[in-house]
Amino acid sequence: MYRPLHDGWTLRPDGDSPVGTAALPATVPGSVHIDLLAAGLIDDPYLDDNETRLGWIGRTDWVYETSFDWSDGGHERADLVCEGLDTIATVRLNGHEVGATANMHRSYRFAVRDLLRDGANTLQVSFRAPYAYAEEQRARHGERPGPYDEPYAFIRKMACNFGWDWGPTLVTSGIWRPVGLHCWSGARLAEVRPLVRGDGVDVHVRVDRTGDAPVTVTADVAGVRAEAKLAQGESQAVLRLDVPGAERWWPRGHGAQPLYPLTVRAGSDRWRREIGFRTVELDEDAFRLIVNGRPVFVRGFNWIPDDCFPARTTMESLAERFDQAAATGANALRVWGGGVYESEDFYTLADRMGLLVWQDFTFACSAYPEEEPFRSEVEAEARENVARLAAHPSLVLWCGNNENIEGHQHWDWHEPLAGRSWGAGFYYDLLPGIVAELDPTRPYWPGSPYSGTPDRDVRDPSTGTVHIWTVWGQGRDYTHYASYRPRFVAEFGYQGPPAYATLRAAVSDEPLAPGSAGVMHHQKAVDGNAKLLSGLGDHLPRPANFDDWHYYTQLNQARAMAFGIERFRSLMPYCMGTVVWQLNDCWPVTSWAAVDGAGRRKPLWYALRRAYADRLITRRDGEIVLVNDTDEEWAGTLGLALRDLAGRVLAARGEPVAVPVAVPPRATLRVTPPEDPAAGLLTAELGGERAVFVFAEDPAAGYPPAEFTATVEPEPGGVAVTVTAATILRELALFPDRLDPAAAVDDQLVTLLPGESVTFHVTTERDLDPAALTSYPVLRCVNEPRPSSA
Repeated sequence: MYRPLHDGWTLRPDGDSPVGTAALPATVPGSVHIDLLAAGLIDDPYLDDNETRLGWIGRTDWVYETSFDWSDGGHERADLVCEGLDTIATVRLNGHEVGATANMHRSYRFAVRDLLRDGANTLQVSFRAPYAYAEEQRARHGERPGPYDEPYAFIRKMACNFGWDWGPTLVTSGIWRPVGLHCWSGARLAEVRPLVRGDGVDVHVRVDRTGDAPVTVTADVAGVRAEAKLAQGESQAVLRLDVPGAERWWPRGHGAQPLYPLTVRAGSDRWRREIGFRTVELDEDAFRLIVNGRPVFVRGFNWIPDDCFPARTTMESLAERFDQAAATGANALRVWGGGVYESEDFYTLADRMGLLVWQDFTFACSAYPEEEPFRSEVEAEARENVARLAAHPSLVLWCGNNENIEGHQHWDWHEPLAGRSWGAGFYYDLLPGIVAELDPTRPYWPGSPYSGTPDRDVRDPSTGTVHIWTVWGQGRDYTHYASYRPRFVAEFGYQGPPAYATLRAAVSDEPLAPGSAGVMHHQKAVDGNAKLLSGLGDHLPRPANFDDWHYYTQLNQARAMAFGIERFRSLMPYCMGTVVWQLNDCWPVTSWAAVDGAGRRKPLWYALRRAYADRLITRRDGEIVLVNDTDEEWAGTLGLALRDLAGRVLAARGEPVAVPVAVPPRATLRVTPPEDPAAGLLTAELGGERAVFVFAEDPAAGYPPAEFTATVEPEPGGVAVTVTAATILRELALFPDRLDPAAAVDDQLVTLLPGESVTFHVTTERDLDPAALTSYPVLRCVNEPRPSSA
C-alpha cells in the first residue's frame, strides 16, 4: 500500500533570513522559490532583474515539515520513499534521523517501520544550503575549470540551477519529486529492467522480501507469459518472453509506434509499463543511428529543463512542447547533460510520439572530481536511471557528458587541473560499464562532441559528433556552415529574442530598447546583443528602432538555422543528423530556442518546419538538391525558373526549365539549374513544394517597395488574414501577439511573387483591429516601405 505524503507541509529558514524565521505553507513536490513566491515574500524571479536579489536562497538552510496520521495495518515493512530531494538533505521521522542524501538525481527508500507510531507522526526534511556544501567540496578536492564562477561540478544537482548563458542563477532546495509511505509484506519488486529485442523481451527482476517463503515472479506481454520461482535466499530472476509476431516500434516518420503493456508481478506487488519492440545500433565511425536495421536521419532538438523549477513542469506542458517539436518534422530530442534525468511523463510521451531520445548523463561543460563522495553518487544515480528508463523504446542512446571531453582538449584545462581528475574515469570506464551491465541493448557514447577514440580531436567532423559554435560563438557569418562536411551535428545554434509579448510581459522597461536594462538582463550570453547586431551582416538592413531590431534579429536567427540544417541535410547519407540548440527555454530570455520561455513559437520555429520537412528543395554550391526523407520515391517534373525581382520569367531564358526527376527513398538528388547573371531569383517547384532563392543579399537586392492588399475575415477561433502581393513580398510575417498576447499565427516567413496570395490563420478571442493587424509593426516583410517614425 502506497500513500503519498504531499499535504500539510510547512517551510522555514533554519536561521535568520531576509524573510524572517516563521514557517509558511509549502507545496510538495516543489521548491523553496515556489513557496516563497506563493507567499508573496519574493518577487517573480523571471521578471525584470528580480533574480539578482534572490541569491541568498541558495545560501540558506531550509526545513520542511509535515504531520500525518498512521495506524498499524499489520504490514511487516514500512518504507519512506523519496523520489527526489534537492539536494543535501537530512530526513527525520518523529525526531529520529532516518537518512541523509546528497544527490538530486537519485531516489531514496528508508525503512521506518520501527519509528512509526499510531496517531500523529512528524516528518522533517532539512536541506543544507547548496552553496555551502558545494564550496566545501571544492575546497576539499581542489578547483576545477568550467565556464562560470559557480561550484556546480561539486554537487550532484541540476547544473543550470547555477546560471547558464540562457538561464538565471536560481539555486534551489526542496522536495522536488513525490514523497510517500509504502507499507508492504511478503515481496516487493525492487527493480524491473525490461531489455527489449525486436521479437521479445528479457525481463530482469530484483525482489526484496520480508521472509524466506518462495516467491513466484510472472511477466506478461502481448499474450505471452513467463514465470520464475525464487527460492529461499534468491532475489533475482530473468524472464524471457518471445513475441515473434510483435509489430515493430518505429521513430517518427519511419512507421507506427505500437506499444504493448508489460506487467510483472511478485506476490501482491505489480509493475506495469508500455514497451515497444525495436532494435537500435550505432554505427560509430559514421555516427549513424540504426533502428530496426534502418539508418535514421536524426532531425532533432536539444532539450533543456522546461522550467528553472522542474516541479512545475506538468504532463500538459510537456505535451505542448513535444507537439511543437513534432510539428516541425523533428524525430528526436537530446536531453542535455546540464539538466536532469526527466520524468516518466517525458519518456512516455516520447514513446507514444516516436521521438527518439538521446540521454546525456548529467555532466556539462566542466571538469568534475572523480573522488568520493562523487564517484559513489555518480554510480548510484547512473545505475538507478539506466534501470528506470530501460522500458522506454524512445531512449536510443546514452551519452557520457556534454562538451567535457572537448573542454579537456581545447579549453586550456591542463594547467589549472594540475593533474587532478576531471571526469575521464566516469566517461571511459564507470558509465560505459554500467550501461553494458544493465542495458546492453542500447549504445553508449562517451561524450559530445566526440570523434570515436580518446586520442582523436573531438572537433574532427569526419567521424563521430561535432558541435558547431564557430558561427555564433566566434562571430562567423552563418554562411560559414557551408564550410563543414560533418557526419553528425549534435549541437549548433543561433540566437534571437523571444516573442514580443513574452519580452513585454517579462520586462518593464519604458520604452523597450535593445540595450535597455531589462532587455539586457534577459540576455545571458556574453556580448549576445552585439553578436545579434553584427550577425545581420549584409543579410538584412540595419535596424532603425526596437521593432526593426526585434524583427530582423528573429528573422536572421531563422535564416541562419535553416541555412545550416539544409546544408547538412543535403549531405545525406554522409551526414546523418542535425540536433538544433535548442527547442525550449526555461524562462523568458533572448536565446537559441525555437519556442520561447512562455511557450510562444519564434520565427525560427516556422523556418525549421520547412527545413525539417520530409521533402526539401534546397540549394548547395550552385546546385539544386532534392532531399527525400520518406519511404516513397519522390518523382515528378522539377520546374526551375530564373526571374527578375518583379517575378517575371526572364525573356532571355524563355519558358521555365522542366526537369524529370525521381528521388529514391531516403536519398538526395542534385540538379544543375539554369544560369543568367541578370536574374534576381530562382524558383524551384516539385510536387506542390516550392523554394525561392534570391541571388543577392536583401539590402543589395533592389526589391521594389512592397505593395499588397490585405483583408481580415472572422473565422471560428479567430480571424483569417489574406495578403495578396502586387510586388514581391520577401519573408512576410505576422505577429499578432503584439495586439493580443494570447494570439498565435499558423505560418510565417512566406515569400510571395506578384499576384500570389497567402492566408494566415490567427487564433484569438479578441476583436483585433484589422488596420493594426495588417500594418507595421504587426505585418512585416523585408522590403516593406519604412514608416516615417522609423
